[in-house]
Amino acid sequence: MDSPNWYLALTVGLLLGAALLAGLAARKFHLPSVTAYLLVGLALGPHTPILTWTAWLAEKLNVAIPIKGFHIPADHLHYLEPVGNFAIALVLFNMGCHFPLSRFRRIIKRLLPMSLGELGLTFTLVAVGLTLLGIFSSEKWLTWQLALLFGALALATAPATTVLVLKENRSEGPLTEFTTGLLALNNLASIILFELIFVLVHATRGAEISIGAEYMELTLALLAATILGVAAGLCVSYFCGIMPSSRWLVLLTAVIAPLMAVCEILQVPYLLTFLAMGTTVASTSELADEISEALDRLTGLLCVVFFVIHGAEMDLSKLWAAGAAGIGYISLRLIGKYFGVFFTANAHRDGPQVKRWLGAALLSQAGAAIALSAIAVERDPELGRHLQDVILGTVVFFEIIGPIMVRTSVLQCGEIPVAAAIAHTTNSGLDQLRSMGYRIMQSLGVNPFKGSTADELSVSRVTRRNVKPLLANAPFNEVIDHIEHSHDNTYPVVTESNELIGIIRYPDVRDILFDPALKTLVTAEDLAVEAKKVLQQDKTLGEAWRMLQDEGDDCIPVITSVENQYIGVVRRRDLLPLLHQGDIG
Repeated sequence: MDSPNWYLALTVGLLLGAALLAGLAARKFHLPSVTAYLLVGLALGPHTPILTWTAWLAEKLNVAIPIKGFHIPADHLHYLEPVGNFAIALVLFNMGCHFPLSRFRRIIKRLLPMSLGELGLTFTLVAVGLTLLGIFSSEKWLTWQLALLFGALALATAPATTVLVLKENRSEGPLTEFTTGLLALNNLASIILFELIFVLVHATRGAEISIGAEYMELTLALLAATILGVAAGLCVSYFCGIMPSSRWLVLLTAVIAPLMAVCEILQVPYLLTFLAMGTTVASTSELADEISEALDRLTGLLCVVFFVIHGAEMDLSKLWAAGAAGIGYISLRLIGKYFGVFFTANAHRDGPQVKRWLGAALLSQAGAAIALSAIAVERDPELGRHLQDVILGTVVFFEIIGPIMVRTSVLQCGEIPVAAAIAHTTNSGLDQLRSMGYRIMQSLGVNPFKGSTADELSVSRVTRRNVKPLLANAPFNEVIDHIEHSHDNTYPVVTESNELIGIIRYPDVRDILFDPALKTLVTAEDLAVEAKKVLQQDKTLGEAWRMLQDEGDDCIPVITSVENQYIGVVRRRDLLPLLHQGDIG
């Protein structure tokens, strides 16, 4: 029996709420939001470990244990699947928009050796390793035909997962550029090689097929996907050039949605279609960045839904069920991806950090591998079922570890700005409650400072004396740690004798790349600028407010009247409640 509409709406709301909280927690612990969304889906899905383990315990004890608690019904995943597919299309289009042909031509000579090394080593290790495993272990179903297909699937890297982590962290640099390029090459190579091998495998199993006809069909499908993408990209470039930007989102949705349907009808690889569409826009329109930005908010929302659904579809029990074949596939793919790049990247030309970390950024695996394994089941149920079981089990591992390694890689290569590397907020929960309390009092006509003017009140009434300053010789990593745990955007810097020598402004440092090499080379004094305006402890709130109006800072340091000794800060948000009825002016 189908669930009522309100139940589906409740599911979506609860999932988004849980994903939001998980995303906030992930930022606090420096984890990618993608990982948090996947874990939320895994925890609340129909295969949730709680339900699985409870059912297993009930079976072992031969007792009836009522399984209670909220989880996503399987039919809801089916209803929400088109939303997830649309999100993938947007991500692929967005990736293409940042990769015009001119940029691809510029790096292809450096990219090609790494791509060939990674693809070649990964395929060889997985195919040969699993063949030997099938021969010398109890996994007799693991034939050489299946091993070859596993080798082709191992090449694919999840584009949505990888691109979203890169985008979330605002990474920019050689590793980010190479990762984006290898994503496209990996998935294209995986699709083509899988189709080529599957035709040969079918022929060896006695199927009556025409190898030439099958390869011609594959060529036509790839050609059709490219033509569809280029045509759609030209359409978007043209109409976005003559339409107001307020209509771009409608236009893009009107193009992408039916294009997905056409890809489904024609059975062409939509990954190539939307990559070609984005690359065409990037190559033919000067508005590519603006077009991509117009989709960002919609993409962000849909991707939350997609990753929660994707997490809910994952089943931990399949990871255990994959057994020795799953362990072998995971281990061999990890080695192939990492060392395939490590052995072919040039440390002098590409950079030692790129050589060390690029392979680790390519571990995520999901959509393409799952889709190809599903195609195998349709074509050959006996062969495809073994393939699909292992892939569905191992993607649980790769989708959880993959995003973490992507973030770690760009972080270690110094391609993430400070703002993305840390969890800095400008308001605490207590401050927000205090602000709301002041506003409620003002709405009710209550003024806690009634009868006193701002020029009669001393700054000592609102000085925050518990705000610790930064020592001038504090290294860069201590500065970053201080910023992360502060709710201000302005940080006083003092000498060891507590004399104020300047301030560090968060807007000035948030776009600095978080390079681990800076930890011991840069100090707080190097980042500090002169504090042009400071408050002496005997000044009034009126003077403080007029000073804050002239400055763009969110707080001003307070010092002693004689020796410039640091006391604390006066925050703009602490003065705002006193604006009631013109108390300050």
